[in-house]
Amino acid sequence: MVGSNKIRKWIKKYKTPYLFISPFFILFLLFQLVPMVQSFYYSFTEFDGMHTPEFTGLKNYRNLFKTGNYAFWDSLENTVIYWMVCSFFIIVFAFGVALLLNREKLKGKAFIKTAAFLPYVCASIAIALVFNMLFDHNSGLINDILSRLGFEKIGWLTTSKFARIPVIILFCWRSIPWYSIIILSGLLSIPADYYEAATIDGGNVIQKFFYITVPLMRNVLFFCLITTTGDTWKMFNESYILKGPAYSNATLFQYMYENAFKLFDLGYAAAIGYILAMVMMAISAAQFIFRRKQGNND
Repeated sequence: MVGSNKIRKWIKKYKTPYLFISPFFILFLLFQLVPMVQSFYYSFTEFDGMHTPEFTGLKNYRNLFKTGNYAFWDSLENTVIYWMVCSFFIIVFAFGVALLLNREKLKGKAFIKTAAFLPYVCASIAIALVFNMLFDHNSGLINDILSRLGFEKIGWLTTSKFARIPVIILFCWRSIPWYSIIILSGLLSIPADYYEAATIDGGNVIQKFFYITVPLMRNVLFFCLITTTGDTWKMFNESYILKGPAYSNATLFQYMYENAFKLFDLGYAAAIGYILAMVMMAISAAQFIFRRKQGNND
């Protein structure tokens, strides 16, 4: 009786706030948790979305890691390259843009901020179609400029050698503005007293950057690294529109999509999805462990 009275009092006290947040939990249950559990089961089945799933055990996972499964290995290799290259260029260029916008004497700062952030708010599909025309082998602007300068035209999207480059350029171009704003907010939080003290001690611009700016921006840069990791491993629009020969520039996310909605092999696609999720969790965990050890050493 005592326990039941406590439960009634607790419900009476907290029923209103929990009633307000209940839509989130209901939607999470229906559209995230249940599909996650269901897709995990499908990854062990042969399922086309129409007929009853047929349990096949680890068949889908074994097929994924077969030596001759070039589509999977090429997609995985491309995704790893996109992750490493894009993360580097995005953070470096975003840092540079943020440093530029953080200058007090910068003229037209409001206009430059707007212009710098504009690529991020443009529709990714529309911009990808524009890039598709820019890198077209015959009538693209890039090849037209190269031919006018005396160089041969490059098959950006027709040869596997260059097919990744347009995807990397497009993804970095769209992502840099967002990360510039994040890094800029970190730069604005650094007290000006630190720079004034360094100036009094005779520190130059380079010394201020490496001994004040970079150390105080480590957490912000680490956040950007974690976020770019997630963004690059789930890249889809850029590689899907700027499609090269076969899987020469396809991502793992795109490979999952094509198996699910073009080949209707939903069980195999679910296995790809869980491999993708496990790789992302492993990379994120490694990054957090490295950052914690680095913090302890500091």
